[in-house]
Amino acid sequence: MIVPGAKLAGIDKPDMVPARDGYGKALVELGNENTEIVVLTGDLSESTRVQWFQEKFPDRFIEVGVAEQNMMGLAAGLALSGKIPFVSSYAVFCPGRAWDQIRVSVCYNRANVKIAGAHAGISVGPDGATHQALEDVASMRCLPNLTVVVPADWIEARKATKAIAVIDGPCYIRFGREKVPTITTDKTPFTIGKAEIYRDGDDVAVVACGVMVYEALVAAEKLSKEGIDVMVVNNHTVKPIDKNTLVSVAKRCGAMVTAEEHQINGGMGSAVMEVVAEKYPVPMERIGMRDSFGESGKPSELLAKYGMTSKEIMQACRNVLRRKFEVAQECGPLICPQPVSMTQDRAAQLLSTVPSNVTFKLKNGEKIASLQDLHRALLTMDKATFSTHVNTDKNDFAQWVQDVHKDAELADVLRRHASKTSLARALGVRIGQLYQKRGS
Repeated sequence: MIVPGAKLAGIDKPDMVPARDGYGKALVELGNENTEIVVLTGDLSESTRVQWFQEKFPDRFIEVGVAEQNMMGLAAGLALSGKIPFVSSYAVFCPGRAWDQIRVSVCYNRANVKIAGAHAGISVGPDGATHQALEDVASMRCLPNLTVVVPADWIEARKATKAIAVIDGPCYIRFGREKVPTITTDKTPFTIGKAEIYRDGDDVAVVACGVMVYEALVAAEKLSKEGIDVMVVNNHTVKPIDKNTLVSVAKRCGAMVTAEEHQINGGMGSAVMEVVAEKYPVPMERIGMRDSFGESGKPSELLAKYGMTSKEIMQACRNVLRRKFEVAQECGPLICPQPVSMTQDRAAQLLSTVPSNVTFKLKNGEKIASLQDLHRALLTMDKATFSTHVNTDKNDFAQWVQDVHKDAELADVLRRHASKTSLARALGVRIGQLYQKRGS
C-alpha cells in the first residue's frame, strides 16, 4: 500500500517531538481502557515518560529501582499471572543488562511482557557510548516468540504501543531521546508486521525505520532534483518482517538501501537483506553504525560524523544505482531489454533516423528522430515535459518506439518504468546492444 501524501505530515519544517512522548501518552490511554495494564521502571520514570501513568494509576505502577534483571523477572511473573506489564528503561539496560531474563523468563515462556527500550541510538548524544544502544535490535530480533518494533515518530510510537498491548506475547519497542520530526498523522496507516510505502519511486528503494525514515524522505526529495526516482519504505516492524512488501519493492526498483540508527550488523538492514537475498537478490547498501561505539557529542553532530543522515543515504542510492546499471548491462534482468537477436541490417535500421513525417514532437517543441535523440532528450528533459508524455494513462515514448521502430520488446520495457532515469537507462542499454550487434 502506498500512503497518500495527505496522510503524511510532510518534511518541510516538521513539528519536533520526542518519540518517547507517544509511548507515555499511549500508556495513559491503555490504563484507562484496561485495568490489567501495569507499568514497571528502573528509576527512570521521567526519562521514559511513564511518570504520566504513575500520576494517574499509582496502584498499577511499580518502581523497581536500579535492578533491571529483577524487574524483568517480576514482569514475567506478572504476565504469567494474567497482567500485561510494560517494562520501561534505557535500551542499554533493558534489554542490555536483562537479556538472559528476557530470553528465559519472558520469551521461552511466551510471557505477555512489553519491553520499551528508550534512549536508543547514537542520538542520545552527550551521555556517550555507554548509554548509546546500537545493538539492541540485533540482540532482540534473534529471540523466538518476540515482536520488534521501531516507530518513526511520536505518533507512530503511540500507535505501536497500543498495538503491542493487544498482541498475546512478548514485544520490544524502541525509541530515542531527542526530539524527532513528526512525519506521520493519525490517519497514516500502521499495522504490526506491515511495511508502508511513504513515497513511490522506480529507480531505488530506501527501507528505513525510526528517525531514519525522515532522513530517507529528505534524501528522496533531493535526489528527485537529480532525476533519480526514490521509493521510501517505513519498515517499522523488524520482526515479524513484511517479506511480501520487501520482495515486491526489490522486484520493482531493482536496487535497495537500508537506513537505521543502529549497527548495520544484525539490525533492521540485515533483516531486510536476509529476505531479499533469499527471494530476489538486488544491489543493496546499508546505512547505520559501522562496527564502532559512539562518543559524547551533540546528536546532530554524531549522526553526521557516523554517517546516518540524508547525505549518506543519497550517496548510497547513487552507488546502488550504478551497480544496478552494471548488472543490467551484463545480464539485463532488472530494467533493460535482453540482448538483441536480430540481423546487423535490422540493428542498423533501428539506429537510423526516421522519416520526417514520423518524428516525435515533444511538448517543449523539440523533435525526436531516432532512439539516440530520445535518449539524449530524456537525460535533460524538464519535469513538466516528461510528465506530459509519461503518466498513469500513457507512455508516448514507448508507443512511438513500438509504432515507428517496431521494437515491441523495448516498448514493453519502457512501459514498465515511469521515471526519466530508468527510461533513459533502459533506452541506453538497448542502443548499446544495437551498436554492438551492428558492428559484429
